[in-house]
Amino acid sequence: MTPHIQRSIRGGLIGLLAAVGALALWLGGVLDGLEYTPWSWRVRTFAPGLPPHPQVKIVLLDQASLDWGKKENGWAWPWPRTVYSAVLDFCRRGGAKAVAFDVLYTEPSVYEAADDAALGDAVRRSSNFVGAVFLGSPSGATTQWPGDPVPIAPPIQGLDQWLTPHRAQQVVRSRATFPIPEIATNAALLANVSDRPDSDGLFRRAEQFRIFDGKVVPSLGLGTYLAAEKVAGRSPALRLNNGWLEVGNLRAPIDDEGRAILRFRGRNGTHESYSAAAVIQSELRLQAGEKPGLEPGVFKDAYVFFGFSAPGLLDSHPSPINRVYPGVEFHATSLDNLLTSEFLRDSPSAAVVIATLILGLLSGATITFSRKVWQSVLVFVGLLPMPVLAGFAAYPMGWWWPIVVIEGAVAAALIGGLVLNYATEGRQRAFLKRAFKHYLGADVIDQILADPARLRLGGEKRELTLFFSDIEKFSSFSEKLDPETLTGLLNDYLSDMTDIILEEGGYLDKYIGDAIVAFWNAPVDQSDHAVRAVRAVLRCHRMLAERRAVYQRKTGVIIQARIGMNTGDVTVGNMGSRDRFNYTVLGDAANLASRLEGANKTFGTYTMISETTWSRTNGEFLGRELGRIRVVGRQQPVRVYEILGFKGDPVPDFVTDFETGLTLCQTGQWQEALNHFERHPEDPPSATYAARCGKLAGTNGDTWDGIWNLTEK
Repeated sequence: MTPHIQRSIRGGLIGLLAAVGALALWLGGVLDGLEYTPWSWRVRTFAPGLPPHPQVKIVLLDQASLDWGKKENGWAWPWPRTVYSAVLDFCRRGGAKAVAFDVLYTEPSVYEAADDAALGDAVRRSSNFVGAVFLGSPSGATTQWPGDPVPIAPPIQGLDQWLTPHRAQQVVRSRATFPIPEIATNAALLANVSDRPDSDGLFRRAEQFRIFDGKVVPSLGLGTYLAAEKVAGRSPALRLNNGWLEVGNLRAPIDDEGRAILRFRGRNGTHESYSAAAVIQSELRLQAGEKPGLEPGVFKDAYVFFGFSAPGLLDSHPSPINRVYPGVEFHATSLDNLLTSEFLRDSPSAAVVIATLILGLLSGATITFSRKVWQSVLVFVGLLPMPVLAGFAAYPMGWWWPIVVIEGAVAAALIGGLVLNYATEGRQRAFLKRAFKHYLGADVIDQILADPARLRLGGEKRELTLFFSDIEKFSSFSEKLDPETLTGLLNDYLSDMTDIILEEGGYLDKYIGDAIVAFWNAPVDQSDHAVRAVRAVLRCHRMLAERRAVYQRKTGVIIQARIGMNTGDVTVGNMGSRDRFNYTVLGDAANLASRLEGANKTFGTYTMISETTWSRTNGEFLGRELGRIRVVGRQQPVRVYEILGFKGDPVPDFVTDFETGLTLCQTGQWQEALNHFERHPEDPPSATYAARCGKLAGTNGDTWDGIWNLTEK
């Protein structure tokens, strides 16, 4: 079994264990509390951009209404119930489809029986009123339906099949508190206003129905819709079908407790709201024949909810988007979601299990193949956000996709894989890297550790960019320096140059005295190898310029380095004997790079690269063509270039005249070329060409093909 397969199996087992552990916690409900926080992130992200249904409107008894009632009318709290008659009459006058009161009138009015009778008459006149029932176990609650003529909601088809013992525990209520008879007997329908928050105290789901005394009691949102349909002479069928509550042509996805996940439209006040004081004043003015401040038409064909928002009266339903969320708006949002078919759905458990297993296995297997810190970081950065991104992507599509269980599996698999890497290979790899870093490049060590089969003789053919450098006149001044000074100079110089080469991703092949041999695009692939190499050349020259004065103070000599570079196909690999070998290159392209280093002497330059290298730099550098040369050992001439700087650097003054002179020289116009070259005697290549053109211009009939034939390496 190969190391790769062994590593894959170990990583897969870690990922599987992480996924199974996370799923066990999720299925056991342990992660529910943790899941609420990322759910709130999604609600706050998407809710503000969701427009509310235009037919769902709210009348709020806010603090301003309370203040108005006390100041203008002397109403103490609770208000006389006759006041609410004005709200009902105004909505009826405006043509509202239904009016739902999120108010529990469970006790007779403190203003005597006539007050209740007046409100009862207003309810009867409205014909589309939905009254509030509280299903639960408060003091004084009843265990039986009051009987006729208290209205009953239509039955739900398929309820008996759906109502398993577990579901019955959640849905069936044994006690209820009903409104006074004046309201209960005149209402179009009675609806449940009790609801249960999640374990963190926030309301995310709305109960769609409950069962009391064998009868269906709809939620205030659903009841408002049913009342409107009843008044319109329609009777939409209610049925339970594969996790859906179907209401005629509308559907709401429900869980095992008959609850639907709300898609909130924003913070409170999202639905079109009106002050109770404004509504009451407008109705009183209309009754007096005066112009109202609010036209009744604002409630035309609307589902109107009445409730409290004044701080002292507020029936708060804390939500993921706002901790102070009026209960009446909670019920309005439930109807809004029903009308728009935009309730959210729980993701199928099977899909969550499969996704958790897949990502757990992927995370465990991937992290075990991370050989370096940056690779591990990349794996973490790539995999950890995936569950979060999936959760956010699922929300607009209508799904509550759990994040914590999958995130937990991914995180556990990644951490477990890292621990395994260190326990089984990390310490060994660290030891080998420390032991061999002075002899092999870090990339080669990584590849050997990843695949020990690389420790064999052999090579491959591939395109490299090759670098050869040499110190100018090194032999002449090295004899004058004592061994200690010479060694110190070489160590400093080679360290400075090597650091740059390695920083640019180059592979240091060898040192030959003062010479440096390096190449790019092996042993690892580098699509931009030519750009990296030329950038290294410029950085080396600039580093040498900065350090030249330091070297001179220490040794008394001025250091200049000549560099030659070529790009081409070579054989690269481990070469040598069976017991001792070196990772190096062979081929004509490498020989040419070496020749170009020496060819700098002809033009007095310090950098010379081949046309092949220049063509692969993609205009990233400032340079000039030097012409064509024929090096020792090659018949085919090579066009060569000098690198002058980075793209965007100032162009030296001599470049334009040199390029013009070179063009004239290549067409045999010796005197004209000479005129341009002579303008810049400070430029060694210009001086070199001027000398050649001067000889040709002073003779008759002498020609030159423009190729410099070099006679030494």
